[in-house]
Amino acid sequence: MNKEKVYGYLCAHCVGRKRVTSSQTLEKVLDMSGNMLRKQINALRRGGIPIASNSEGYFYAENAADIYATIRSLQKMRRGLDAAIEGLEKAMEKFGGAS
Repeated sequence: MNKEKVYGYLCAHCVGRKRVTSSQTLEKVLDMSGNMLRKQINALRRGGIPIASNSEGYFYAENAADIYATIRSLQKMRRGLDAAIEGLEKAMEKFGGAS
């Protein structure tokens, strides 16, 4: 249900990067927490729905360039997460734990 609510709002009000809407605004309008919003956006994306994002918020992609920019941003996040995991695995050695 929440997934459809997010999808419907973005399709009706946030098509294209010129109509990007902040996470905070979406949380208020859709009456959900930031965590829930991110889960719903993730579920939509996993289902092939072109929800794009940038530093200003979320929007329904108008073209492949919007999607590509979002993919690049997600790849950068993934690299950061991988680096954090590696650092924590090294830290485990201080506690005698194996990775």
